Amino acid sequence: MLRPGVLQRYWDWLDLPEHTVRLSLSEGSTPLIPMPRLAKDLGGGFDLYVKYEGLNPTGSFKDRGLVAAVGEAVGRGARTVICASTGNTAASSAAYAARAGVRAVVLVPEGKIALGKLAGALAYGATVVQIQGSFDHALALVREATQRYPIALVNSINPYRLQGQKTAAFEIVDALGRAPDWLAIPVGNAGNITAYWMGFKQYHAAKGSGLPQLLGVQAQGAAPLVLGHPVEHPETVATAIRIGRPARGEEALAAARESGGRIIAVPDDAILAMQRALAREGVWVEPASAAGLAGLAAEIETGRLDPRGKTIVAVVTGHGLKDPDIILRQAVDLPSIPPRLDALHPYLLAD
Repeated sequence: MLRPGVLQRYWDWLDLPEHTVRLSLSEGSTPLIPMPRLAKDLGGGFDLYVKYEGLNPTGSFKDRGLVAAVGEAVGRGARTVICASTGNTAASSAAYAARAGVRAVVLVPEGKIALGKLAGALAYGATVVQIQGSFDHALALVREATQRYPIALVNSINPYRLQGQKTAAFEIVDALGRAPDWLAIPVGNAGNITAYWMGFKQYHAAKGSGLPQLLGVQAQGAAPLVLGHPVEHPETVATAIRIGRPARGEEALAAARESGGRIIAVPDDAILAMQRALAREGVWVEPASAAGLAGLAAEIETGRLDPRGKTIVAVVTGHGLKDPDIILRQAVDLPSIPPRLDALHPYLLAD
């Protein structure tokens, strides 16, 4: 059975120009997975789900926004798209450019991109250029380039990105029958939390589906929205949210306030602990994807959020294969045995 992509499934809900080419790699329709054991570990008494965006075609939520941004750009005649990226946008923009038959140029901070994401961008045929600086330097250069050359910028400052990304909020409401009470979500460049709030508000206005409170979560080493000022040299193991000047920062803060929620920061060790906890539930995500749940756990533990009787959704944004380096570095030496049952025996009975 053919599975429609987000442009096909939600076209009438999207504020996109008619010239937009309706590309599709069957993105969207990602699962909402119940997490009763993890909810119990966090104190119990509430329903917890994860929206597993790592099952999009290139392994991250970025596919929702890039199918819209690239489709619009191609529809108005663009033959090259460009973005700055910490990795996921690079792979996604390259994939949709390839699908549309146009060229993709990707700027990444040198030495600061997970190899799984870099490999994706290269595999899809993008021209990848390393910048001797941070993501923020790369984005500034992309902005300058698009002012001087006939190429289309597809970073999250492109408004059509948000139109695609808000479809995840639609899917959550469609699955639950209403909006959750809380939505926990990682925050990097801040476009995703902005887009979810846009989607929830649109559905609520049309369907009376309710509105969640938003819990946006940054890494402590890259938390400009919590600190109240840019971070010149952001550092965190959560590479996807290692951003010191979020392009949609003000909108994200406004969304959190309007929802009655907040944006907080958590340390890397809490993010990695939650990544392991999710994996024990059968859901492997890249470190940044675990930030939302790590923040939820911290808020529950400190009593700042009472989950009892609530329905809570945590967005996990990218598959673990996008950034496997942390897991591999933590792995102990794997055993090596001769091909005999007696040698295998101790491992069969291990706890």
